[in-house]
Amino acid sequence: MFPAKLTSQLTLNTLRRIHHGALCSLSNVFLHTEGGRTRDGTSLHSDASVLKRGLYGQRVLHPSLGPHEKRQYGRRSFSLSAATVVNSAPGPVQPYLRLMRLDKPIGTWLLYLPCTWSIALAADPGCLPHLGMLTLFGAGALLMRGAGCTINDMWDKDFDKKVARTATRPIASGEISQRQALVFLGGQLSLALGVLLCLNYYSIALGAASLSLVISYPLMKRITYWPQFVLGLTFNWGALLGWSAVKGFCDWSVCLPLYFSGVMWTLIYDTIYAHQDKEDDMKIGVKSTALRFHEQTKPWLSGFMAAMMSGLVVTGVNAEQTLPYYAVLSTVAVHLAYQIYSLDINRPEDCWKKFSSNRNLGLLLLLGIVAGNLWKERRETLLQNDEAVR
Repeated sequence: MFPAKLTSQLTLNTLRRIHHGALCSLSNVFLHTEGGRTRDGTSLHSDASVLKRGLYGQRVLHPSLGPHEKRQYGRRSFSLSAATVVNSAPGPVQPYLRLMRLDKPIGTWLLYLPCTWSIALAADPGCLPHLGMLTLFGAGALLMRGAGCTINDMWDKDFDKKVARTATRPIASGEISQRQALVFLGGQLSLALGVLLCLNYYSIALGAASLSLVISYPLMKRITYWPQFVLGLTFNWGALLGWSAVKGFCDWSVCLPLYFSGVMWTLIYDTIYAHQDKEDDMKIGVKSTALRFHEQTKPWLSGFMAAMMSGLVVTGVNAEQTLPYYAVLSTVAVHLAYQIYSLDINRPEDCWKKFSSNRNLGLLLLLGIVAGNLWKERRETLLQNDEAVR
């Protein structure tokens, strides 16, 4: 009788502890949610998902953790991203960081990558790209992209207010005044000028020539259905500047086809990007290639892809590139073909996914250029050995 009573008492205590632990876990879930969403941005879609979070303790935030830490499987994991860095900055600074799109670095990548291609192509046979130049151009890309976004938002303040995706931008929302933006723009351009002055005189003149494109691009969407073409001319200026920064001049037989390919690439990715906003653009009277092409977007993008790949082949031939470069070009072509074939122009989330994937495409091409340049040394060594044998 006594053992049975003791067993039942122990069982009852165990159940109470389990019940208490489950309630504590559930309370943690609800205490760390805001408006039906967890702090880490995931939706609480159903009671079942809440119960699962409470009972199993997966991805449930712990009260002792910082705002950007999560407890997962008993360990702390850190979420570090550009957006996290911006959100962790002092409050008065955050609007300026968002104005220069520091929280969305994809644009900086797309501006920077053509510079890296050119710098890598200009490297001596068998050598890696000049690290100092890559660093300098990285800083320049960050500053000039920020300046371009500031100019764009100053021009488009009234348009941005009417589009849901852009209504929260700092100037459109009133967080930053036009005067404050102008002062901030002056600071960015001054720093960018400091970077430019580190280059040779030829490159300084060539870099300064791009400023008119930077200023005029935001106006193009008001007067032409081809603003993406002007963006391509602007964003790929580094394809010219990178080579001249290393060599002191432009080899136009290499730089021009590379620049042309970059412009075609921009027409591809920014047309995809523009499909996100086409409904709002039609309402407010803004033009884009997305509105120009409509349902014929994929044939147009396929044509741009063919032109881009042709330009890259010409670049490789004139730069005396080797097998690894052309092998990577085939992979780049497959990547682009997949982007275009699988693109759903009526799904903004798919358009963003395809647009963002172009960073990896650009890095892949850079890898091909570097590998092809390193292969040159091996090829030249083999040729010298053959001549010695003869």
